[in-house]
Amino acid sequence: MTRLDKTFESLHNIRPYALGQGITARAIEADRMTIAVVDLDPGAVLHEHHHENEQLGFVIAGTLTMRIGTEEQALKAGDMYAIPSDVPHDAVAGPEGCVVADVFAPPRADWNNLKRLDPAPGRWP
Repeated sequence: MTRLDKTFESLHNIRPYALGQGITARAIEADRMTIAVVDLDPGAVLHEHHHENEQLGFVIAGTLTMRIGTEEQALKAGDMYAIPSDVPHDAVAGPEGCVVADVFAPPRADWNNLKRLDPAPGRWP
């Protein structure tokens, strides 16, 4: 996981994690949380999964349909969501793709095993 060794950093300098086909996350972690900006290509599918981490997030740009537990919602820029620990969830990006910001507590230590890509501009900003 990327830990900042200085006070400030640009998203463009962070090596993204490959979360799935057409889904990348630029993340930094602290002792008790991870924050990530997640890019989803048009129509990208985040398959059902769950994790011990609580997750709070909001849509920065684009649209996606998210299912959390038994609830499903179409989300657009400015919409927020909360995912309790160990609750199954999935998402499908809209036709223009999507960018979300997610905060996890505790940190997403499981991401340390994922493939990392070279730094590159994301879908946002």
